[in-house]
Amino acid sequence: MYDYLIVGAGLFGAVFAHEAKKKGKKVLVIDKRSHIGGNIYTEDVNGIQVHKYGAHIFHTSNKEVWDYIQQFAEFNRYTNSPVAVYKGELYNMPFNMNTFNKMWGVVTPQQAQAEIDRQKAEIKGEPKNLEEQAISLVGRDIYEKLVKGYTEKQWGRKATELPAFIINRLPVRLVYDNNYFNDKYQGIPVGGYTKIIEKMLDGIEVRLNTDFFKNKAELSALANKVLFTGMIDQYYNYKYGELEYRSLRFETEDLPNISNYQGNAVVNYTEYEVPYTRIIEHKHFEFGCQGGYETNHTVITREYPAKWRKGDEPYYPMNDSKNNELFAKYKALADKEENVIFGGRLGMYKYFDMHNVIAEALSCAKENL
Repeated sequence: MYDYLIVGAGLFGAVFAHEAKKKGKKVLVIDKRSHIGGNIYTEDVNGIQVHKYGAHIFHTSNKEVWDYIQQFAEFNRYTNSPVAVYKGELYNMPFNMNTFNKMWGVVTPQQAQAEIDRQKAEIKGEPKNLEEQAISLVGRDIYEKLVKGYTEKQWGRKATELPAFIINRLPVRLVYDNNYFNDKYQGIPVGGYTKIIEKMLDGIEVRLNTDFFKNKAELSALANKVLFTGMIDQYYNYKYGELEYRSLRFETEDLPNISNYQGNAVVNYTEYEVPYTRIIEHKHFEFGCQGGYETNHTVITREYPAKWRKGDEPYYPMNDSKNNELFAKYKALADKEENVIFGGRLGMYKYFDMHNVIAEALSCAKENL
């Protein structure tokens, strides 16, 4: 008999499993995929660490979380500095003085602020949706070129139908600084993320290619308690209806005879007419240390947003008011469970970055172990 069955070998499940083992608990981890790591899984492709499910850059201002993750890997000093392409024009992200200079020819923060203030004045009162929020932050020019098309592709909805809070994740700065994140600590683990999960799960029984829902009762009976990191609505057999998610599709190419495809790890394509949202060139995540730029190949991934349908891989919860109200019904069921814990993006129906996942998993472990 196991103390815990952990459904999902992603970051939340792995952190909890690691903490449970430290407390002497007997743990079984299962995952429906053929690999551990969930969406942070990286694989070696001819010497380049490929982020299989999209770019993952670790960032946090929480020293406890930073110190925790350092146990499992050495991190490089990668700084996330994406570039946005709109109809052949290149703009630095996040919105900063380099962006404003390219957009309007302004040079000083005062000039940029004056232009932003002039443009954002069209929004009166509290922004009601993402379009109004974006314009209230950076004005219509930046919104039309760098926000609207990209966001509508990513979420599969018009910007006027999306909640305002989504755009809060885009920092705005009146400095010449292309660092996307504001956090004190940032980097990517040397050798990829999979090694981190391997170390977390060292000495713990893991069964891959195991679908919890094909043998739910039988698998649940193996342990005193279950930590479930999958979709909470699926756990309850969609009793109140389906929650909405966004999915993604990835096209990865190993390009021979090209050592440097785009000169940056992440290039966003902000026109709605371009079907993918971004192209990732993986070797730049480790400064060319992965064989160096003299290596005569590179690996790129085109990332396409996709409408989620039952059976597809869910990536983002759609946290609008309608879905949050539905989630509240499932949460009420979950709160009554004595032997089942729900965690992670899908189990808690919340958008988490990696540092959030670790903090939540450590909190969950402290509460339950």
